[in-house]
Amino acid sequence: MDLFEKVSEDIKSAMRAKDKVALETLRNIKKFFIEAKTAPGANDTLADADALKIMQKLVKQGKDSAEIYNQQNRQDLADAELAQVRIIETYLPKQLNAEDLEAALKEIIAETGAKDAKDMGKVMGIASKKLAGLAEGRAISAKVKELLG
Repeated sequence: MDLFEKVSEDIKSAMRAKDKVALETLRNIKKFFIEAKTAPGANDTLADADALKIMQKLVKQGKDSAEIYNQQNRQDLADAELAQVRIIETYLPKQLNAEDLEAALKEIIAETGAKDAKDMGKVMGIASKKLAGLAEGRAISAKVKELLG
C-alpha cells in the first residue's frame, strides 16, 4: 500500500473515530497528493518519495506557522498547527538525532574532502540527497557550518 492509499484509508478511520483534527489534516494531505498526481507530466501517479517530500513541506510550514502564532501570543492557533504536524510526522521516517546527524555529516565531509566553509556547497549537495527525509535542511545546514567552521 503506497502513502496515497494509506492516507485515504486513514481518512475513513478518522471519520469513524470522529477525530476532527486527524480528518482535517489527512484531507489536506490528500488534497496536495491529488494536486501532485494531476500536475502536468505526472501521468496520474505519485511516487512515495514525492509524497514524503510533500509531507515534509507541510510539516515545515506547520512548524513555521506555529512559531509565528507563538510570537503573536496566539497559543490556541499554535497548538492547532502543532497537532496537525504531529499527525503528519507519523507518516514520515524517523528523524536522525543530533549525534547520528553529526556522524553522518562527518562521514560525508570525509568523502568529499571538505576542509572549510568554502566547501559547504559540495557537502550540502550530497548531504541533502543522502539525508532527505531523515533530517530538516536547516538542521543539516547548521551542523555542516559548525563542522566546517
